[in-house]
Formats: sequence, C-alpha cells, structure tokens
Amino acid sequence: MTDNSPLGAGATKPLRLGTRRSKLAMAQSGLVADAVSEVTGRAVELVEITTYGDTSKEHLAQIGGTGVFVAALREALLRGEVDFAVHSLKDLPTTPHEGLVLAAVPVREDPRDALVARDGLTFEQLPSGARIGTGSPRRMAQLNAYARGHGLDIETVPIRGNVDTRIGFVRSGELDAVVLAAAGLSRLGRSGEVTDFLSVDTVLPAPGQGALAIECAAASADLAAALAELDDPYTRAAVTAERALLAALEAGCSAPVGALADLLADGQAVNELRLRGVVGSTDGSSLVQLSTTGPVPTSHDDAAALGRELAAEMLAKGAAGLMGERAL
Repeated sequence: MTDNSPLGAGATKPLRLGTRRSKLAMAQSGLVADAVSEVTGRAVELVEITTYGDTSKEHLAQIGGTGVFVAALREALLRGEVDFAVHSLKDLPTTPHEGLVLAAVPVREDPRDALVARDGLTFEQLPSGARIGTGSPRRMAQLNAYARGHGLDIETVPIRGNVDTRIGFVRSGELDAVVLAAAGLSRLGRSGEVTDFLSVDTVLPAPGQGALAIECAAASADLAAALAELDDPYTRAAVTAERALLAALEAGCSAPVGALADLLADGQAVNELRLRGVVGSTDGSSLVQLSTTGPVPTSHDDAAALGRELAAEMLAKGAAGLMGERAL
C-alpha cells in the first residue's frame, strides 16, 4: 500500500505552500517555507494563487471584508492543489473552516501600526490639515479620535493598494502620510521608511496584526503535527483572545475594531494577559475602549472566554450603537 500523504514515508516531492502573489505575501511565505523545510527536512515550493481581494479595486468593506484574501487559498487546500497555506492572521475570518485546521501561529512580529510621512515627520509633527491615507476604518476611528483629543487637525483618506502603491501616494505628494502595519514593512525589509511607530496607546492594532496563520487540511494529520512545531503558545493565546473579542463584537455587523493582548511578566515569569479592545465611529467622535487582565490562558477556551467577556463589557458601554451607525 502506497502512503500518499504529504509527509508519508515515500514522500520526496516538495511540499506545496499556497500563497497570495503580493510582495508581502511572498516574503511572509518565504520565511515560513524556510522554517517548515527545517522541521520537516523537505523542500518547500511556493504556489502563487490570485485572490479576489488582490484583483478588486473596491474598498474591503464593500467586497466582503477580510475573507476575500483567503477564500481562493482555502479552496486550493481543499482541492489538494497545495499542502498548506500561509495567511496574515488578521485576514483570516474568525469562524473556523470545515475541513481545515489552523496548524500553527508562529511568534508574532511587531503588532503596531507605522506612519510613513513626508520629510521624515512623526504623527505629532504633521502640519494642520494633513492628509493621512489608510484603507482601515479601525485606523481612521482611532487617528481621528486622537487628533480630536489633542487639538490636531487631520483628514483621513481611504486608499487601497499594495505597500508600494500606498507609500507612492506620499512620495508623489498626493498624501502627507500613510499608515501601514509595522510587521509587513519589517518582513519586506522596509522598516527604514517608517517615520513614526504609533503607540498602541494611541492606535490599537487589528486583532491578530503582526501574526501569521499556517493552515492545512484537517485530514493531513502528519503534516499538521509537523507544522505545529512552529506554533508559539503565547502568540496563539494572545490572538485567540483578540479574535474572540472581534467575533463577539461582529455578531450581525461589521465594525472598526482594534484589539491587542499583551503578556505581562513579573520578573522573568509571564503570569498575566492584558486584553485591550476599542470600537468607534470612523470620524473619531465616539470611542468605546476597555481592557481586562487575567491569568495567562492555558487553553483555547480560556483565551476565547477572555475575549468574549471584554466584548460583552464593550457592548454594554454602547459599542453596538457605534457599529450600527458606521458609514462605509
């Protein structure tokens, strides 16, 4: 009997890693490919897949949100065209997908948002009326709220496109600055272009920002077990709490939600997890921001419960009303 599983005894062909075609996706997948090759002893080849989110020019909220970037990769997985796939975790819908398993969440990169501004300016140094580009209602809500609270006059401008396109708006003078994920710029080797890293006290990142998701077919038990060696338990606990908060808040609606779980250490021992969440109107006029701290979760259920509890508190403080009023 022949063993046809990706990690079967007779398997010598390279493992096929499904990835989006963007420079950032290819860079992220390349890092994972090297790590997987190390733990499996197998060569890994990248299989480029175009997703609807890559080809559509519409804003994310209009084309169905984050899932548009992962659907084609997941279909390729289920059809057996690739052995595993790498996603930016913030692009992954919070509902589990039947037949697939989240095999690993590696150590997280910097979760912060980063500013790339003209003339090397920081956020505080931007001139009055500065035009700041972002495709994220979450960033718009918090940037506008911070500006209101500190007497700054800014205009947030909705943009789409890859990293080159977005930074190009600044280089051409069309915008004064753009806001991007620090992790993506780091993985592209472009951290040197950042003019200011935005404190999470100013702008909470998207749930799961900076983390990668390695997904494979649930039926590929051997491969899932091998990929699990790349899993970082602290990162997984943090993003599980963040995504549970998002799932609870998004029941029936879409919203600009930020969340970050920090692991708090007493000396060398990590003993607590602090989860912060925010939801607001995109003009920044209303913001609900709360936090909770608890023991470091030891299971998926414990981490998810922390997220759901904070979401319930936020909803009680009026988060649901803000989400209902949200304009695209």
